Order: sequence, then C-alpha cells, then structure tokens
Amino acid sequence: MNNQIITPENAAEEFKKLSGGIKDVYTVDQGFNTKRGLRNDDGTGVLVGVTDIGSVMGYYLEDGERVPTEGKLYYRGINVHDIIKEHREKNTFGYEEVAFLLLFGKLPTEEEFEHFNALLSKNRKLPDSFTEDVLLRAPSRNIMNQLSRGIEALYSYDEIDDDTSPENLLRQSIELIARFPSIVANAYAVKRHRFYGKSLYIHNPKPGLSLSENFLRMVRPDKTYTDEEAKLLDIMLILHAEHGGGNNSAFVCRAVSSSGTDTYSAISAAVNSLKGPLHGGANAKVMEMVSFIKRDLPDYSNETKLREYLGKLLDGTAGDHSGKIYGLGHAVYTISDPRAVSIRECAASLAEKYGRLDELRLLENIERIGKELIMERKNMTLPICANVDLYSGFVYDMLGIPEDLYTPLFAIARVTGWCAHRMEELISCKRIMRPAYKAAIKRVPYTPIEKR
Repeated sequence: MNNQIITPENAAEEFKKLSGGIKDVYTVDQGFNTKRGLRNDDGTGVLVGVTDIGSVMGYYLEDGERVPTEGKLYYRGINVHDIIKEHREKNTFGYEEVAFLLLFGKLPTEEEFEHFNALLSKNRKLPDSFTEDVLLRAPSRNIMNQLSRGIEALYSYDEIDDDTSPENLLRQSIELIARFPSIVANAYAVKRHRFYGKSLYIHNPKPGLSLSENFLRMVRPDKTYTDEEAKLLDIMLILHAEHGGGNNSAFVCRAVSSSGTDTYSAISAAVNSLKGPLHGGANAKVMEMVSFIKRDLPDYSNETKLREYLGKLLDGTAGDHSGKIYGLGHAVYTISDPRAVSIRECAASLAEKYGRLDELRLLENIERIGKELIMERKNMTLPICANVDLYSGFVYDMLGIPEDLYTPLFAIARVTGWCAHRMEELISCKRIMRPAYKAAIKRVPYTPIEKR
C-alpha cells in the first residue's frame, strides 16, 4: 500500500492516479425514456409549474407542431419592449419600476414609486464592517463566487433570517435588490487590489441615484459616468431582470425554495447557477470566443475564412474546444430573441460612436454564418437566433466595464426575478420538489477487503 503523504508538490500527480477510470464510474446510460435536461423529445421544456411573473414566447403550437414566431418577453403581462420604449422617450431610468412591477405584480403609482425608491436607497449600503469581514478577508478571482458567499454572509446580519412570511420575504427581497450592486462593486475593488495590484477604492452608494448610476459610480475609481452610459446600462438591466420560471437559475431558486430554506440560501443557489458558462456566464464566453477569432484569424472580415473557423469551433478544434459557438441558440426563442434585438440596437449606436464598427460586423457575421452552420450540421428545421449573450459583452466592453463584471451585472438585474419566483413558489406551491431518478445499478455482493 502506498503510504506517501499527499503534499502540494505531488498532489496533482497523486490525484491523477486516483482518478484513473473515474469517468467510467460516472457514465450512466440515460435511456429509459428520461427527460434529460428536463426537455421533451421535441426540445420543449417539461412542464413543472405555472407562473404569473414572466412570460417568454418564441413559437406557438399548431396541430401539435411548433411554429416559429418573433420572440417576445413579458413582465407581468407587459411587453418589455414597451417598457424600454417609454423610458427612452422620457429619458428616464426604468429598472426600479421593473423591480416594483415584478415584485408587486403591477406598475406603481407616483407615490408608491417614490416610497419604493426610498426603500431601495436606504438599503443600498452594506452592513457595518461587511466589506472588511466578508470581502477583504478572502478575496476571490471570480466575482460570482464572492457574490454568492456575500449573500450567504448576509444571513448572519439578519435578525429574522428564517422567517418565510410574505412580509419578511418582501423585506429581504428589497434589501437584496438594493445590496447586490454594492457587493459586486466592492468585491471587484478587492479583486483589483489583491490580484491586479491596483489601488483599493471603496465607494459608498449615493442616496437619490438610480441603481445603474450608483453601480457605475461605485465601480469606477474616479466615480465618474455620463448620463448616456447610465441610461444604457439601465436598459441592459431591464432586459436581464426576468425570464420566466423555466430558466436554470430561476428553477434552481424555486427548487431550493420549495424545501422551505431561507432567502439567502435560495438566492445564493441561483447565483451559482447563473455563473455557469451555459447560462449567465455565456456573455463572457462570447468575448473569449471573439478574442480567439481575432488571435487566430487576423483578417476576420473575410467571410470564407470566418466560416472555416466557425466550423472548427463546432468541431471542437479551435477556441475553448467546447464544440460551441457561444451566443447562438435558445431553448424557447426561434426567429429572434427580443433582448438580443434591443441590445444589438444599443451596440450599433455605440460602435459607430466609438469607431468599433468592424467588431460589430464580426459579431453580425458570427450570428449569420454561425446560425447557418449549426442548422446545417444538426439538420434543424426550426430556425435559431442570436441570444442575449452575443452582443451584451460587446456593449459592456464599450461602456468600459471589465469582463469580470459581465455575469455579475446579469445577477444584479436578475435578482428581482429570482425573489419574485421565490415568493410565488412559497406562497402558491407549498410542496417540496422531488423528481424521480431511476436506479440503474446492478445488485452485487459485498466482498471482504482481504478478497478484493
């Protein structure tokens, strides 16, 4: 028997030996008519619940067949396009109104909105010593992990932490919506200091500012931002605030909530889900993919060469070798993703202003050519579209927002939707989620250690 002590120096080699054959142990036949990924055979999601919060439309059923249609996204029955249009015309911030709408199920009156904004403003500041005790003591290279840990830590600062009454759920939700930007901004400041060797700047939120204004103010060392930048970020937050109960992070939030656990545990779980590169982390993966293309294909305006390279991405022989073209395809949307349509418009106006039209053309070519290649290779009859992630990272980059913050910004927006789904799950469903897994193991006798 090997009695060698595992040390940091030999750990990699020792665990490599231990892991020999481990894939075989965990490779299980997924037959038995299982719904892998909770998807039906036609690609639609398995129906597990009903929600009044958000609605995603990308097709309709006719004689049992899916018929593609332009994508639409509704918050409490209101088309998100109409919300954005109204605030653009009035040159006002809209995310706080969306947060009220999702939480309370209706648009606020002026008096209600003023009161709600005051509550958010009051709760933006983190508890005393929180940044020092939670964020500074154990910085993380990934802000999403730091955000998750920060949310869990807030449990310790809450005197009525486990109370799941509607009024307490609402209080915790408003506090989390208000505090998410502060946790993310401070976690990023700590990362810049610890891992990039930059000076440490911690800025407190300023009362009276919108969420997007406060975030830009806190995350930038000099606290400066323009009204145009803040209004554009506000639109991005509106578009990311909610996406129905079937997306992975909302479903995780509801599944965890169904056990009756506390708000901080459920929302932290949703953050951990969103971090994944197949979910919210895809916006950063798009920018990484673009960097690979620029590195390996200096003349990326050549569509023939770009098509060849995108084929290599799908083959898994280029890029991150995942076999994916990030930013394309969606579980529900077919012809278009309404979020991507709006963000593409924002990207076009910024690209012209900042002289980055060549990069915009690259993304547009990835969208057009990539869709053709994926549909051709998978023999798809239903169209696929660019999703929200294809252009969002590009917009953030032009706003001077670092890649470290792309997915955390998604979480800052989406926490409102998660909190609404948590309340709906606890108030309406009242039953722990318990799906079935078929045990495919064979019965074998126990063998004494001396006979193995």
